[in-house]
Amino acid sequence: MAQKPSDTPFGENVTHVAPYPSEGEGGGHDAHQLEIGQVSTHDQFQYDVDRVERVYRKLDLRIIPAFWILYFLCSAIRSNIGIAQTMNRDVHHDLVSVLGMTAKDTSTALALFYVSYVIFDLPSNLVMSRLSPRAWMARIVFAVGVIGTCFTAVQAPWSVKFLRFLLGVVTAGMWPGMSYYLTLFYPPSRTGKRIGMYYTAAQLSAAVVGLVSAGFQKMDGLRGLTGFQWMFLVYGLLGVVLGISLLFWLPDRPLAPGEQRVRHKWLRWLPTSPEALTGEDALIHYQDLKRVYHSRPWNMKDLWYVLIDWRLWPLVLMYFGVVGVGIGTQLYGSVILASINPSFSGITVSLLFAPIWLMDFLAIVLVTPISDRFHKYRAVFFSMGALIQIAGLLTVTFALSNPWARYGGLLMIGFGLGPTVPVCMAWTNEIFQKRHREVGVAAASALVSGLGNLGSITTTYALYTGWPEDAAKGPHQYRKSNYTAIGILAMSIASSVVMTVLLSIFGNEPSQRIVASSGSSATVVGEEIQDGAALREKQQRGFGGMLGRKKN
Repeated sequence: MAQKPSDTPFGENVTHVAPYPSEGEGGGHDAHQLEIGQVSTHDQFQYDVDRVERVYRKLDLRIIPAFWILYFLCSAIRSNIGIAQTMNRDVHHDLVSVLGMTAKDTSTALALFYVSYVIFDLPSNLVMSRLSPRAWMARIVFAVGVIGTCFTAVQAPWSVKFLRFLLGVVTAGMWPGMSYYLTLFYPPSRTGKRIGMYYTAAQLSAAVVGLVSAGFQKMDGLRGLTGFQWMFLVYGLLGVVLGISLLFWLPDRPLAPGEQRVRHKWLRWLPTSPEALTGEDALIHYQDLKRVYHSRPWNMKDLWYVLIDWRLWPLVLMYFGVVGVGIGTQLYGSVILASINPSFSGITVSLLFAPIWLMDFLAIVLVTPISDRFHKYRAVFFSMGALIQIAGLLTVTFALSNPWARYGGLLMIGFGLGPTVPVCMAWTNEIFQKRHREVGVAAASALVSGLGNLGSITTTYALYTGWPEDAAKGPHQYRKSNYTAIGILAMSIASSVVMTVLLSIFGNEPSQRIVASSGSSATVVGEEIQDGAALREKQQRGFGGMLGRKKN
């Protein structure tokens, strides 16, 4: 059967071959009928929900563990500078003492990462959507490992600032790129749990960095390196190895049945990786997520339509607050702990730092799967997490007579933070894939992540040790910084409420500008592509099937 070649990103050529064989499981037509032309590839196939779920679980085994490991290592490399400020402090071998860094030097170095990250986040994600997502993600991880290793050689405050800026440049696009990558394989309504799965890596990474730093502190002086230098070296080298390994493991964007990947001559030097799905699994996935297979190349006009969509900006403000507080806690948590009880040793601070992120991990595991099942109530899940963070900040601020109660407040902040970021990114995927298709996800996820990380710049540069008056020793140390954090969290909650209200008034139908510019595509008839997943997304799954009850 003659077919019109589907649109593919730059760097990939596609030829058509016989469609994948099928055993005929599920309802509707089979692959042989597609081959002999008895049915259009745009007809809607119906498969048993359990069969479709098995396909997505197979994708989970291929994608999520790799994402978890890469995010774990990259998060460790990004955040280990925070714990380096207190490592071996009792013998003045901490980062600040060794390099003679002032409080302003530290806050500037921490903030510079997010400055470059914000600048390069959108360009990086747009490049990923044009090139091989697999190769671009591996490039990011490899570069992060190289820069992370270079931190071992820092000799002065300026070198820390320079490397932090470079680290932001090479990391840009990783987090929104992972979110975009998921939408190539999963319906947006089911990305919240998956984002939560690998987002737990950042939380466990923060905990492990704290725990393992105790071991690195024991290596202080070995072969002339301080404890924090050993930490930078080990994490960086592991990142380099992982970046190379991802080229052999991560799958590239899926191809429709009947297509075969032919690599561009510029990419032939890259190692190949097995296709994500083959045979009937590939056919089922195609029928369930046709919108991915029939996306057209975007242009600058499409990107402009995303930028002027008002739905983008409440999401940016939501992300701004929760990420600002989260990064502030990650980078300054050990400093706040030391201020709660100045008698804590560096190792004690490291050990107490870890449970904050274990609470964060627990909340992600509990909440994000439920948020997918009730995906129409993303704002509720987001706001409840932000409110718990506010309660934790108030406890840290006012429970002055009980250090352990203040520590409990930090645990509350960790628990509340957990689901907010995955929920915000999943909601972004849902809104912008439906409204603007693939470029909507690529651009919106990058802008929400990039511009939202201005909150990280605020907390790392202007708050805590970056606010000298507020950092002054005493019972009210960091009180004004906590007030500011509470304020930006309140703004995030208000933004989620505004978004909910405006969506109920104006809706979220596919952009007519995008539809109009699609020409006469057979997959679009004045509205969104009605694949199997789109039909299911009209209803929430609820708790059906979650505890073993089958739900079709």
